[in-house]
Amino acid sequence: MEALKNLFGGSLRQFGMLFVLVALAIFFHLMTGGLVITPTNLMNLLNGNSYILVLAIGMVMVIVVGHIDLSVGSVAAFVGIVVAIAMRDWGIPWWAGILLGLALGAVCGAIQGVFVAYVGIPGFIVTLAGYMFFRGANQFVGKSLTVPVPKDFQYLGNGYLPEWGPNTGMNNSTLLLGLVAIAVLIFMQLQQRQALIKIKADVPPFWVTMVRIGLIVIVGGWLTWMFGTGRPGSSFPVPGLILVLLVILYSFVTGRMVTGRHIYAVGGNRLAAELSGVNTKKVYFLVMLNMSVLSAFAGMMFVGRSTASGPFDGVGWELDAIAAVFIGGAAVSGGVGTVVGSMIGGLVMAVLNNGLQLMSAGSDVTQMIKGVVLLVAVALDVWQKNQGRASITGMFTRSKEITTTTPTETALIEDQVANPGELR
Repeated sequence: MEALKNLFGGSLRQFGMLFVLVALAIFFHLMTGGLVITPTNLMNLLNGNSYILVLAIGMVMVIVVGHIDLSVGSVAAFVGIVVAIAMRDWGIPWWAGILLGLALGAVCGAIQGVFVAYVGIPGFIVTLAGYMFFRGANQFVGKSLTVPVPKDFQYLGNGYLPEWGPNTGMNNSTLLLGLVAIAVLIFMQLQQRQALIKIKADVPPFWVTMVRIGLIVIVGGWLTWMFGTGRPGSSFPVPGLILVLLVILYSFVTGRMVTGRHIYAVGGNRLAAELSGVNTKKVYFLVMLNMSVLSAFAGMMFVGRSTASGPFDGVGWELDAIAAVFIGGAAVSGGVGTVVGSMIGGLVMAVLNNGLQLMSAGSDVTQMIKGVVLLVAVALDVWQKNQGRASITGMFTRSKEITTTTPTETALIEDQVANPGELR
């Protein structure tokens, strides 16, 4: 057990869902006669769930600051229909359609952000209103019709990396991407070790670093082979590449930048964060704005994959995004949650959906299981709070916030600002 703790860098709890993900994939692979862990199915799984994972990136920050966004599916549908109509009727190119969609998403997020941050209405209520308004706006603008999008725009949600160079038995773009990813991850492991040595911190044994590098090479090489040797004309999906870039970007923002540290500080203790000089209103506004921008992007990815925008786009996306965040380890009361954890939670939901579909389970059974998964995730969070932290029930039933903060709380929040990602 101690060896495993050294290998995974501390508590094994944060890796629990990763083990669950692997176990689910193996279980469904065996139950479906070998249909799950195949190049074609992995590509379809990533293509078909990238937009939900993009939503989860934004949703984890919303939940970390103590709010929730119910409008993401409606915003995605509204932006999708506007962009589709703009390209069809106005003749704008695909790249201008993407810019238009992002700008429209920013407007939707700014409106909701003002009500949450500066008017003081809880995010649950604001986004519930947004859920209804933007769903109606989608049907009003599109007249409840399906609007197709051009082929260039479809590449955003259903494209693959191109082929080039000599015949290596694999897609060369995917091969290059995999080699670069492996090299970067190895470099990060070595750099992290050198940084610990430099500050004279607890450095894991050298064998731990070598085993981690070995796992990176094995897993990275296997994924590169799986995505690079699929059916002719396919490779690593473009939506998957977009998702990887967003995960890297937002992991850096939440883990290394001041804005990310402020997000965790506000989620951990808003009053103490204010005493530490954090502009909480600005944080709330930016988080809601960012969520709608990512919703707009996810909506356009889905429209590209489905080749058209319709009146039923985005239905139920809220559940999938929220479940991904909670399954990935976020706390309902805020302050705890990571982008990578949300990706793992989202992949658990994706493998669950995919495996049940391949086993010919009906949509009714799938929806019931997803509901149970969400309930269990929240129940686990409540149980954790009952072990020494305030429960989610207490968070919703408090009639008045505490108006004073002790020196101990202030010291804790200052530590949270410096070390985001885990409430101490």
